[in-house]
Amino acid sequence: MLLTRRSPRTLLSLAATLCAALTATASEASAQAAAQRQVVVGEGQRVSATLSPGIRVGNMLFASGQLGTSPTDTTIAGQTQRSLENTEKVFKAAGTTLANAVKCTVFLTDVKDFRAMNEAYAKFFPTNPPARSTVVVAALVVPNAKVEIECQGLIP
Repeated sequence: MLLTRRSPRTLLSLAATLCAALTATASEASAQAAAQRQVVVGEGQRVSATLSPGIRVGNMLFASGQLGTSPTDTTIAGQTQRSLENTEKVFKAAGTTLANAVKCTVFLTDVKDFRAMNEAYAKFFPTNPPARSTVVVAALVVPNAKVEIECQGLIP
């Protein structure tokens, strides 16, 4: 049956039916995606008006950038360690570990800190480290912050 043999009224009716079906399918898909999206909050962390510590979608975890500032240890090694400990809390709350991280991004405020950051970072990923990008930025949102790390991972 060719559509060109149909009357304009029939074609309009078919188009309306198709649009209604597509809208229903899109609404269903949107509802399913929203149901799959879960906020993840690590121990001692909180959700703010502008971000969540982590988001789980299916078997993927997206951990927000974690700072490592501390009044007692202002070194890049100390801040890197604390940043990854904070990231670890998000992974743990989602039911996984950093061993399942697949991609991390490191933001440094000083390229001279790369070596010390890398040494502290390597302790958290002794084997099969995730893919990583390291970017030097002008500043982070907290004045004394030297590093921020965000990671994505799998949830088994």
